[in-house]
Parts: sequence; C-alpha cells; structure tokens
Amino acid sequence: MRVRPVFATAAAAVLVGCGGGSGQDSPAQGSSTNTSSGANVAKAKTYSSDVAFLKEHEDVIELGTGKGPGLVIVPAFQGRVMASTFDVETGVGNGFINYDVVAKGEITKGMTAFGGEDRIWLGPEGGQYSIYFAEGEEQNGDNWQTPAVIDSEPFETVSQTANEAVFKKSSSLKNASGTEFTFEIERAVALLGEDAISKNLGVAVPEGVKSVAYESRNTLKNTGTGEWTKKDGLLSIWILSMFKHSKTTRVVVPYDTGATGKIVKDDYFGKVPADRLVDKKGYLVFRCDGEMRTKIGLPPQRAKDVLGSWDPGRSLLTIVQYNKPAGTTDYVNSQWAAKQTDPYAGDVVNSYNDGPFSATKPAMGPFYEIESSSPALSLKPGGSYTHVHRTFHFTGPKASVQAIATAVLGVNLDDIEKALP
Repeated sequence: MRVRPVFATAAAAVLVGCGGGSGQDSPAQGSSTNTSSGANVAKAKTYSSDVAFLKEHEDVIELGTGKGPGLVIVPAFQGRVMASTFDVETGVGNGFINYDVVAKGEITKGMTAFGGEDRIWLGPEGGQYSIYFAEGEEQNGDNWQTPAVIDSEPFETVSQTANEAVFKKSSSLKNASGTEFTFEIERAVALLGEDAISKNLGVAVPEGVKSVAYESRNTLKNTGTGEWTKKDGLLSIWILSMFKHSKTTRVVVPYDTGATGKIVKDDYFGKVPADRLVDKKGYLVFRCDGEMRTKIGLPPQRAKDVLGSWDPGRSLLTIVQYNKPAGTTDYVNSQWAAKQTDPYAGDVVNSYNDGPFSATKPAMGPFYEIESSSPALSLKPGGSYTHVHRTFHFTGPKASVQAIATAVLGVNLDDIEKALP
C-alpha cells in the first residue's frame, strides 16, 4: 500500500453535509473536488473500469464469483465498499467514487473524501461529546477534523472468502469533554444472494429483475478499563452510503405515523425548500439531484428500519435496511454546538443531497447519501455492540420493481414520481 503525504494546509474536504451537520458553511475541498455537476453519473463508468482504476492506486478485495453481482472493497479506506454492480463484466458501479481524491492519494484536512457505498464512521460529530473537535475548540469548519481511524488509516484484513471479507482496527480517541475511549472495530462485509435478499426483505426477487445486495456488520468493542457512561459521553456506530445521483433520484423514508414528536429534522443547512421535501403522511420524499446541499434526519421514535431511493431514469430501486433495537431512544446528537441541551436526542437515519456550498465553493461530487446509526453505546470493559447495515439494489421493468417497493417501503413508485416531479 502506498504512503499518502499529508498536506496540513490543504482545504478541508467537507462532508459535514453527509455527516451530522451544523447549519454552518464549511471549507470546500478545493482542487480535489469534481466541479462538474453530475460528472460521475454522466461518465457512467463501468464497474470493471472502476475496479481497474482502484487497483492502480490501492490493494482491493472483490467479492463475487467473477460473473453476475459483485462488489469491490478497499482495506486501506477502512474496509469500505467502493462500488457494487449487477454484473461484474458489463455493469456499471452503483457507488460514488471521487476519482480525483483517490488518484491524488493525499490526506486532506477535515476529511479525505474517497467516496464509497458503505463506509464506517463513529459519532457524535458535534456537541460537548464530539470526537471531531478537540476540547475547548470552537466548533466550526476550520476546526472540524474526522478522526484518522475512520478517515485515512487502513484496516487490517483478518479473513477473506469469495463472498465475505473481515477487517479489524484498534485505536483510541478523546472527545471534546476530555473522555478517552479505547476500542476495537471489527467490520465484516458480505455479498448476499437472492435467498438472503428474500429472507431479509420478506419478498422474492421477481423474474426479470436484476439484484445486488450486501451487508456490513460493524462491531465496536470497549477494550479499555473503564465503562462508557452518558455523563462522560458515548460513541455510536455510523454507516454512510454514497451513491451516484441523477436529476430524477428521490429518497423515500417511511415513518411511524402513530408516534409522537417531530417527524423530520430538515434545517441542517437552512430549511429544505418545499420543492425538495414532501410529507406524504406515512413517508417522506426527498429530492436528491446533486444540485442543492440539503439534509434530513429522523429520530428513533419516527424512523423505521428501512428506507430507500427510486430513480425512474435508471429504473433503479435502492433499499437500505439496518438493525434498530425496539424501544431504544438514546442516539448521539451530531449537531455542532459547544454545549448541547440534549446530547442524546440525535437521528437514527439521515439522507444528504450534495450541491454547491456557495457560488465560489462547488459541490463535492455531487452525490447523494443514505445513513444509519446505532444507539449511543454504554459499554462496559470488554462489552461490544454490532450495527448491521444492508444495501439492496434492484433494476428491471418498472412493474416488476414495483412489487419490491410496495412490499418493503409501502410506497407506489408512481406516487414517488408524482410527489416531486
């Protein structure tokens, strides 16, 4: 694996939009950013060319049989899934890859934004228990720094088979209140066949529909000598999926209509305009076209354990499913603030749409993102928790894909398109 030079004065690669968010503007990535809106989708690179490109710069692990569905992982990028495909020989990759950043191989201030369909972060991002700001620092874009363990440090490959790879990383972090955490991360990525798809989603893949699916099982273990407590701050497991956007991409978030309290947080970067977010009384439709920096999040009382996106232009249905423990309401709050009123009133799911930061700061990709988080983790020494995040992609005749969307999301594809035409 190559050694990446660190450029301390480089402009920050900001993914605050796809992270916890602050409502504050932050430094754009500068020369490493793809400044052409929609460029990654427009190029429509094949999966095989994505793999060849990644191999030029890093060691990779490919899961699959060499035919049909597959995915590619880069251990040096914290074992993240960079792209998946319906067909490794002729298909396109579903994941957003920041080709410029990967090619340059530079660790940038703020965050090194390689891209990837499934990457692991830890929370919280903001507040008195933040692990992205040092103790006593003002929480702004100039001081924001993703911990190296989830940004630039490689994970060790523990094992590998045709359909699964397992990675580990031991590290320690100190939060903004001075609490130190010593931990181990184990991350297993597995390609799922049609039987596993049907078992997890409760619906068979219809005839004529192509599918690719995988899961990441992310375990955080307290390897220190002290218990992690709410009064000193807690960590969470945070999985973020970066996908290729298009003008017709819409994220769909079902929610619990019987719960009380706020349905959606929609003011991370100013309130999301009405032509970009619609509440259909049971599910939200969020425009993810890569043209405006916006983000939404749902609390655990409202969120379900599944959400997704639909792009009629590509006849592409994406579903994300995660393990959401019943009755758990403590989730870390990633809002930037030196002192949060309630540091455990955070989101469990989020979606981010990339776009220009300002007239002089271009979009990072652009791309869109679907995220899930574990609860805030009170762990005794030796204790651990596993957060599972599954990604399913389907493409085929709309009528056939419709059966999956209706069964899993409870939403008609035509209604999604009409909600935000």
